[in-house]
Amino acid sequence: MNDPDIIHDYVEPAAGQYLIAPLQGYSVQDDRNLTPRTDADLVWHTNSREQLARRVIFVRHGRTHYNAVHRIQGMVDIPLDAKGMWQVTETGKELRRLYVDTDEAREHGIKQFVLASDLTRAAQTAHAFADPLGLDVHFDTRVRERYFGEWEAKSQKELMENHPQDFRGWLEGKGSELKHGAESKQHTGARGAEAVNDWAHKLDSSTDLYVFSHGSLIAQTIQYLLGKGTDGVYEALGSMRNAYWAILEPVVRSDGSYRWRLLEFNHAPRIAEQGNWNGEMTPSGLS
Repeated sequence: MNDPDIIHDYVEPAAGQYLIAPLQGYSVQDDRNLTPRTDADLVWHTNSREQLARRVIFVRHGRTHYNAVHRIQGMVDIPLDAKGMWQVTETGKELRRLYVDTDEAREHGIKQFVLASDLTRAAQTAHAFADPLGLDVHFDTRVRERYFGEWEAKSQKELMENHPQDFRGWLEGKGSELKHGAESKQHTGARGAEAVNDWAHKLDSSTDLYVFSHGSLIAQTIQYLLGKGTDGVYEALGSMRNAYWAILEPVVRSDGSYRWRLLEFNHAPRIAEQGNWNGEMTPSGLS
């Protein structure tokens, strides 16, 4: 499949066309008792190795038109653009080459379980990996992207013009977006971590859990799982690029308790090293 430019006949959706309601069952400002009481509660969990997935592979969705023109997505349900479809095809092939179609995976009977956000862009990314393997894609709303309140579907240019101080505060990690109804980073990480731990416990050490999700959700979830969820440190990892991935594995102590360890972050398929992976929109609409 050739690397496409951004789709040339793309029609910008009408305002609000892709907007959906926030997740039901929680307030974006309320942690809903997901925050652990102590760092020890967060980092070490009581369980045995046999009751855990072998590892967790987080994959960010491919590019969308909103990504290309720097528009806030959050829980806006927008599909991949042509560049994004090419990205996820390449990433799917690379994931299968590195982690599925290997002598080690065949020798040890490693299986794959695919979990995804129910937003279209993540679902498309998951299917690009899963369909060639004949795997089902399972959906969990807890791994949807962070909710950005009234900023969703707004361009960065609009936010800079209308809310310059708060926009800069968001970029600097000061939390100014919360004044506009955004979900807190800690709550985003907490619900993502809850989903990952729930699904990891349903699998065993011969199964890799693939989580196809979104940039902010992945970064916050990983930092939460690593023990950054109680001290406000959310900027250490940064964000993942489109269709890149990260890997966590459990580290188990002699008493059976475990914690998560980060093996890779922002891993790219080989073809991305050739440049023009994401591309930027130019005035003519070309990437």
